[in-house]
Amino acid sequence: MDNNKKITVAGTDIEEVKRKNAQSGLSYNEVKALLAQTGGYGTSKYSDTNSDEIRNQLKN
Repeated sequence: MDNNKKITVAGTDIEEVKRKNAQSGLSYNEVKALLAQTGGYGTSKYSDTNSDEIRNQLKN
């Protein structure tokens, strides 16, 4: 066992969680900052939401 690992009381490997978070995309605060800077324009490249499908759902 690696004695240098940082493990929580519940057994979670803290460094592994940090690595996975770094690979997961924008954080909540990063998204808020991006929206504040752009007003939401040009952010579609960060989304896989089908906006036409959402518009159709809202009409019904």
